[in-house]
Formats: sequence, structure tokens, C-alpha cells
Amino acid sequence: MRYTKSYLKLKEAFLTGKSFFEIDTVSIHKFDFYSESHNMLPGNEHYKCEKHRKEFDNTISYYNDIGTIINNVQIKDVEVQENQNFNYYILKPKESEKISKVTFLFHGLNEKTWDKYLPWGKYICEKTQSAIVFFPIAFHMQRAPLSWSEKRQMFILSEQRKKKFPNIINSSLSNVAISMRLHSMPQRIIWSGLQTYYDVIQFIEECKNDEHSLIDKDFTFNIFAYSIGGLLAEILKLSNYKNYFSNTKLCLFCAGAVINRFSPVSKFILDSEANIAMYSYLAEHFASFLKKDALLNHYINEDHFEGKVFHSMLEYQNMRVFREDLFKKVEDHIYAITLKNDTIIPSFEVINTLQGAFRNIDIKVDDFDFDYKYTHENPFPVDTPNTNLVDESFEYTFNKVCEFLNS
Repeated sequence: MRYTKSYLKLKEAFLTGKSFFEIDTVSIHKFDFYSESHNMLPGNEHYKCEKHRKEFDNTISYYNDIGTIINNVQIKDVEVQENQNFNYYILKPKESEKISKVTFLFHGLNEKTWDKYLPWGKYICEKTQSAIVFFPIAFHMQRAPLSWSEKRQMFILSEQRKKKFPNIINSSLSNVAISMRLHSMPQRIIWSGLQTYYDVIQFIEECKNDEHSLIDKDFTFNIFAYSIGGLLAEILKLSNYKNYFSNTKLCLFCAGAVINRFSPVSKFILDSEANIAMYSYLAEHFASFLKKDALLNHYINEDHFEGKVFHSMLEYQNMRVFREDLFKKVEDHIYAITLKNDTIIPSFEVINTLQGAFRNIDIKVDDFDFDYKYTHENPFPVDTPNTNLVDESFEYTFNKVCEFLNS
């Protein structure tokens, strides 16, 4: 089945909300997950790092001149139940029983549905004979309150935001919730990233302990990551917790650059005010902010290697040699596909990060271009008269993905 038809068929089946269904050669299963790391998020009064037996008091206020705790958006992160208890999906070959080969699929920033990823996962599943784990990033997909996607409420908030910031660009009902939250507390992108990192490690260890009904305890796994999901994947691969990721192949699609080389101002991702605040915090004044935030400083600057890797992925010049040395060690395990007209994560910025300032890292980056109008957010549009072109471009791209994952 070609991409466009597969997309429509999978979307329709997924909308039923069933915990299990079969379609063509695959079956899709829904599982529950409890995040054991959610207590590290902003909103607690006291924190404890169990690894180092250190305790910290909260010094960060939710109240500021950007927004108070209102409208179910500026709520305490640690109290968001949807982010603590959530579900994830596994798409696998229909006839298989216990799965021994897995591919994690990580999505992009400000995503609310899995629709566009379903045919991506199905294609990878069929071509590599691996199960696809659709694992959501913290506060995205089903890990976000439904109110953040309620169109009328978000439209009102966006209009209020435009009045408060007259020069704002690309504020929309689609991005106002995440924009308000990151504008108010840019460090949320770090905390949600770290929580998701620990969630993935927790998932892997549960499987290794033979606690999963579908996945064999001796399973092997690769990662396919898109957009901001690529950042999560890079941190997992480069930090290589307990050597779990030593043999993991990482395929990046429209992904791979350090955060301050993103250009995420889009009505589907972030508005300009949130982007400015995030850039100022993460790139320009991060060292100063860390002096005021002992908890974040502990995870970023002290004895958490994953935090150190995360730190190196925030700003291009910062810790460049450390970051590039790590990429050099795993150059054979990473492959990236970029798109020529991607303005969100430009091809040359992916190359700058993955191949290094002196182009001495042998990570292959293919830069594709398609003969139809596409964007970073929608590389394979289904609402176009050029469905054959889209189908051909999708198949060409994902054949390259699967060739790499099978190599």
C-alpha cells in the first residue's frame, strides 16, 4: 500500500481509540506507562537526587510578568497527571509473538497526534521486521492535557498574547500553550527532555527485566528520530547509559543540529517571543541562570553524564570539542536525512553539528529535495494533487532509512 492510502487508512483506524487493532501486515498495541522520574519536574518544594543523595529546595517561581498559573497552561509541571501516567503504542509484524528487534520512533516539538508518524512506522516495521515503539516526549502527544488542544480556549489565549506582545510573530491557537510555557520558563525544555530520557531508560530496563508482554528481554534496538526527537536520540546515544546504546543505530530525519541552531518560529511550533526567551536563556545567559538554580546546575554541570551531553547540545560553540569527540566515536552508527527547503532545522546546521566544525567526523548526511511544496512540519503532505510525487518521495526517503537500519 502506498504512503497516501496508508496514512488515511491508519489514521482512521487509530481514531477508534482501540487498545489493539490489525491492519494489513501489522498490528498496533497500546500500553500504559508510569514515569518514575516525574518528581524532578518544576513545581515541587523539595527535591532529592537519589543517585548522589543530595537534596535541593525549590528556588524557581511560577509567577512572573509573563504569566501566572492560569488557564490550565501555566500549571505546575510536576502535577500534570497526563504526563505521569500515559500510554504509548507498539506497531509490530502481525504474526510475530515475543519481539526481539525494536525501533524507537521519536517525534517533533509541539506534536499532538501520531497521525503522520503511523505510515512512517509501518514502513520501517515492514522493511526491517522490527517492532516500532511510538514513545511520546514529556508534555507532548497524549502526555499533554487535552485543554492545551481545545481550539476555542487556545484561540482566546493567542489573541490575548498578541495584544500583550504587539510585535509577536506566528502566535496561533496551535502553539500558544507551549509558547506561553517556554516563554515563562525556558528551562522546561531541559526538564522535559531529561524526564523523557529517564523514561526511555526506565522502559528499556523494564524490558530487560522481562516485564513486557511483547518484548523479549534480550531485545536489540535502533532509533528513528524526527525534529526535536533527534535531540533526545542524540543524548541517549552519546551518553550510552550502561552501554545499552553501544550497538544502536540512530537515523535522524530533519534533525541533528544543536538547539540554538534551530529556527522554530512557526504557527505549528513556537511563536517569536517564546523563541527569543529560549535562545536568551539557553544560549546567551545559561551560565548565569545555572548559578541561581542549584537543582538544574546539579543535573547539567555535576555528576550526571547525560546532563553534560545535553548541555553540549544547547549551543554550538559551547563544549564543541567534547561534543564532537563523542560524535566521532559513534560516526558509523549515525545517518541523517535533511531537506533542502527545511527552514526550521536547516541542512547546513545539521552538517555543522554532526560532521563537526572541521568536517572531520564521518557521519553521512543526505540532503534531499522533493518536486512539490513541503515544509519541515509536513514533509509528505496528503492534501495535495501530487499524491504520486509524495508517494515516490516518501518511499525513496524511507528506503534509505531502512537500508541504514538493516545494514
